[in-house]
Amino acid sequence: MPHVEKLLTGVGAARPVPYKNALASFIAADTLFGCAEDIIVVATGWLIFSKTKSTFALGMIGLAGFMPLILFSLLTGIATDRFDRRSVLALSGAAFSIGALALCFAANLDAVWPIYLIVVFISSGKAFLSPVSKALLPNLVPQGGLTRGVALTNSFGGTARLLAPAIGGLLYMAGPTVPFLAAAVIGAAGVLFCIGIGPRPAARIDTTTNTKWSTLIAGFVFIWSSPIVLAAMTLDLVAVLLAGVSALMPYYAQEIFQAGPWALGIMRTAPAVGGILTSSVLAYWPLQRRAGPTLLVVVAIYGLATIGFGLSTNFYVALFFLAMLGASDSVSMLVRQTLVQAQTPDAMRGRVSAVHTLLAGSSGELGEVESGLLSAVIGVVPCVVVGGVAAVIAAAAWAVLVPALRRADRFERGPAAP
Repeated sequence: MPHVEKLLTGVGAARPVPYKNALASFIAADTLFGCAEDIIVVATGWLIFSKTKSTFALGMIGLAGFMPLILFSLLTGIATDRFDRRSVLALSGAAFSIGALALCFAANLDAVWPIYLIVVFISSGKAFLSPVSKALLPNLVPQGGLTRGVALTNSFGGTARLLAPAIGGLLYMAGPTVPFLAAAVIGAAGVLFCIGIGPRPAARIDTTTNTKWSTLIAGFVFIWSSPIVLAAMTLDLVAVLLAGVSALMPYYAQEIFQAGPWALGIMRTAPAVGGILTSSVLAYWPLQRRAGPTLLVVVAIYGLATIGFGLSTNFYVALFFLAMLGASDSVSMLVRQTLVQAQTPDAMRGRVSAVHTLLAGSSGELGEVESGLLSAVIGVVPCVVVGGVAAVIAAAAWAVLVPALRRADRFERGPAAP
């Protein structure tokens, strides 16, 4: 990928880009794993709702995905900081292929509980995949290039989000097992690309104390001691927990828009359209200042877009608001990732990234549970609108309650002085 090296040129690097092909291989593997995940998500959501016609059952997919995040939250960071990060990445990504093959068999069963069990297995691999990806990227970009590196990775990853959901929906029309087979092949290709990254041993941690409780919770302690990092993570947690709409998309596709699985695929693609366009722009013209205010504004936009989607009765209007969701979330993710990685020592990145994954992942998964439960009580549309309003209120509240975040200025040099 000469495009990768070109974009990283002139970012103020004081040393050459290490392992020129390593970053390209990493981006390829990360993109393929994201593609496999999105195909699985689309096909699993449609399969569950087709079998049950229940938004509560859709919410339980989120619960199945949340359980591994809790079970492995302390171990994922230790594994990332202690073992070869390339190997951890490959093993974690392999879970998508293995799980997708298992879903091929579960799709033909009348019962839905085997599907939930397989989702738990896939989410176990994802629990390790996210922190190791976040911790590995700073080792592959030149000094001063982290902001652009994150944007570049998100841009290529957004390509997966752009194509994979639509592909998953179209493949489902050929049979419920077809998208899962495709996901298995794509995930296996991602594992092969991990070889090109080369061995990437993590920064050494004290092997005499790495089993102590203090080492296991070091990521939590670091985040708690950093007001800006803590505020950025918790704001995202609250916003996505309350304003997430992904779990209810199968309902909108089938019941409101009266469409087939192709519509669900396009709806899942729409946020990626907004996200990839925004990430591509930011890869060339990265944000340099006003990190905190930017995060607060885009979270408020996220909430407003959620309200717009919830009230939509036209398919194309809904796609527009979903694209707005993706664009705002893309900026939010870039700000959070850059702030977290830039302010975290390399020896701590695995454990801090594990906590980041736990908070970000749990907000999405628990948001699906919340959507499934609340929609069953007050209805689907009111549930989405209330969530969007709550996200806007959360952004305003964080601006008032966390002045350190409001004043955070530069991304890679820490906040401006009060």
